[in-house]
Amino acid sequence: MSQKSIIMLGLFIGSTIGGYIPTIFGSSFFSYWSIIGNALGGTLGVYIAYKMTT
Repeated sequence: MSQKSIIMLGLFIGSTIGGYIPTIFGSSFFSYWSIIGNALGGTLGVYIAYKMTT
């Protein structure tokens, strides 16, 4: 797998998990908290995937 593919996979997994975590605490999937979690999870996923590939 190329570095770009791994980073995109990290983005997908991170944003999915980050967007789903607020629903565990009773928030709607389309709430502001879910959108914020999605952005934070995606950023964290990209960072972790980048660190794994370098």
